[in-house]
Amino acid sequence: MVNQEQERNFNFLNVKKNMNDLNINDLIDSGAHYGHPVSKWNPKFKQFIINKKNGIHVIDLKSTLKYLETAVKELVKISEKGGNILFVGTKSQAKEVIQDAADKCGMFYIVERWLGGTLTNFSTIKKSIRRLKTLEKESSDIYKDITKKEKGMLSREKIKLSDLHRGIKDMKYLPNALFVVDAKHESIAIAEAKCLGIPTFGIVDTNTDPFLVDYPIPANDDSIKAIKLIISHVAHSIYDSIGAKKIDTIEENSSLKEEIQEDQDALESSKEISKSNQEK
Repeated sequence: MVNQEQERNFNFLNVKKNMNDLNINDLIDSGAHYGHPVSKWNPKFKQFIINKKNGIHVIDLKSTLKYLETAVKELVKISEKGGNILFVGTKSQAKEVIQDAADKCGMFYIVERWLGGTLTNFSTIKKSIRRLKTLEKESSDIYKDITKKEKGMLSREKIKLSDLHRGIKDMKYLPNALFVVDAKHESIAIAEAKCLGIPTFGIVDTNTDPFLVDYPIPANDDSIKAIKLIISHVAHSIYDSIGAKKIDTIEENSSLKEEIQEDQDALESSKEISKSNQEK
């Protein structure tokens, strides 16, 4: 497992990572300049549009580079202070890219549907995550003296919770920033973050109010190539800023996991005692 992760990180480092490496030609090749049909545009996006061709708006890629640089600088500043960033991309074009990039820069992600209250009702989400961790522990008392049917029900519950929480399972606190792909599609996540004063970043297309997020990046949010190019650059910048620190803490994680496991065992024991007392 460790060797596989090291290999993935090695391959990751061989991709372009500096702002000087990312230019307008790269964005053009990825199709980042294509917007939505003219009939679907949002007037608030006007300042980022330079032309229209065949009924489709064309995005000003100079603005894309400018706003991307601003967003990256702020994200790097947050990560260097030890802050965590939550990447959100629940649309099919973004799922794999978001998960891969977040994993490699050591941040959290959500690629399945956004659960209402993920941020504003985070205490409930943490309870659900604790439930998942209990279900994942095969030696847990929850599996003792149960029927085959009950075991099947617990197995299905574990799969469901695992799909929903796999990217935030180790997120103990609210994130310090939220990055989304398609601000219109992830409007609920953005609204929750704004409610809590969490800075928001995101790729926005011509059909969206770009200032739904605090740090918009105008670009095609439907092109897999464009999404991958931008997200990879963001992830590399974060990795470069905290990569050494992350590597230094890898050995510490094993001991932390042991401590967490001990805490879980104590929690389960207290629940078991509480349950037996109630039955009496």
